[in-house]
Amino acid sequence: MSGKLMIENVYSAYDKADVLEGVSLTIEPGRVTCLLGSNGSGKTTLIRSILGLTPARSGRIMFDGVDIAALPTHKVVAAGIACIPEGRRVFPKFTVEENLRLGAYQETSASLIRSRMDEVYSLFPRLAERRTQLAGTMSGGEQAMVSIGRGLMRAPKLLLIDEPSLGLSPRFVKENFNIVRQINERGITVFLVEQNVHQTLAISHYGYVLSKGRVVAGGTPEELASRDEVKEAYFG
Repeated sequence: MSGKLMIENVYSAYDKADVLEGVSLTIEPGRVTCLLGSNGSGKTTLIRSILGLTPARSGRIMFDGVDIAALPTHKVVAAGIACIPEGRRVFPKFTVEENLRLGAYQETSASLIRSRMDEVYSLFPRLAERRTQLAGTMSGGEQAMVSIGRGLMRAPKLLLIDEPSLGLSPRFVKENFNIVRQINERGITVFLVEQNVHQTLAISHYGYVLSKGRVVAGGTPEELASRDEVKEAYFG
């Protein structure tokens, strides 16, 4: 199981105005790599470009040695990339179990789906207790668990997680970051896109800072925490 993602000199645009300008970064397999940046820095556009939703205008996006920059989204997902979108998008009128099953819609083996569901329930015992509850009646933190669990049902090599702390109480933020760490410990490569600097750096092996569509810094958590670019990207 690999999951290496290399983004090389990527330019992406909306209406001919570049949002990403020559972005290059590497997500090494087996690690948590973070992307820090304030609102409007281009983080969401980068995720959309990786997933083929906003195709890169130029540059390469290499996943396990294959250029996926021109692939449609369903083929990017089939290659082993899953995304947990910001905002905990669940199907509110479906139960927890039905939401999870939707994550494995490409699978045909009932035993494989069941074993993946058992893994999700071992990671989230609360979901196991509430498997028949409608997702829309759950708390924000519980919906975040459903959203992450649904992504894991695809058995991804690489998990893109967009703003997992958005709109959550401090207790659930801490719990969510612990879950991200556990997912990584199970061998899944994680690309964590966040604004919460302290919690993110605490669980990351390496990180980058994006500002106005450009990578302005890269390094270990210790290196990034001491960089002026981090302070500028957030407070400048």
